[in-house]
Amino acid sequence: MKILLTGFEPFLGLETNPTAEIVTALDGMKIGNKSIHGSVLPVDFSGTKEALLAEIKTLNPDVVLSLGLTFGRSCITPERIAINCMDGEKDNAGVSYQDQLIEKEGPDGYFSTLPIRKMVDALVAAELPAKISNTAGTYLCNQTMYVARHYAEKNNPALRAGFIHIPADHKLALQKPMTSSWSLQDLQRGIEIIIEQL
Repeated sequence: MKILLTGFEPFLGLETNPTAEIVTALDGMKIGNKSIHGSVLPVDFSGTKEALLAEIKTLNPDVVLSLGLTFGRSCITPERIAINCMDGEKDNAGVSYQDQLIEKEGPDGYFSTLPIRKMVDALVAAELPAKISNTAGTYLCNQTMYVARHYAEKNNPALRAGFIHIPADHKLALQKPMTSSWSLQDLQRGIEIIIEQL
């Protein structure tokens, strides 16, 4: 099984992004029968979509598992749904949108095709806090999940795709005091457990 694992570069003035570190660490690894190809995506509404689709077309993976950072959450949160909307802060190219469709002819939303309940149960069994999230927001995380699912629906229905939000790591908490944070080692262990469930 081939897995495209994506994360993001630092954004919104932050110095690091733990998703990029996890993706880089797991790139080229095998977990059971699963071969992992890691890719760090730009935080750029147009560039992210292009980079993600290029990776999917080149690798032809069985699964697209995308990671994103979210401040304020204390759990690892697999996302249930992505919506057809771009909104929020400026990306790293200085572009922002308000109420903009991701795909003009696309549906209002796409559900994850990953075993998100199984993922949460496995994380909790490993004593790592986790729960299903019902909103991926309207920023690049939501766009990434929507684009991957839209591609699958149009081109390869067998391709499974979904998104996982992770909390900040301790390095980011030093930049933003009062932020919930995990060790990078526990975050990576959580993603490895999630991959085992695929």
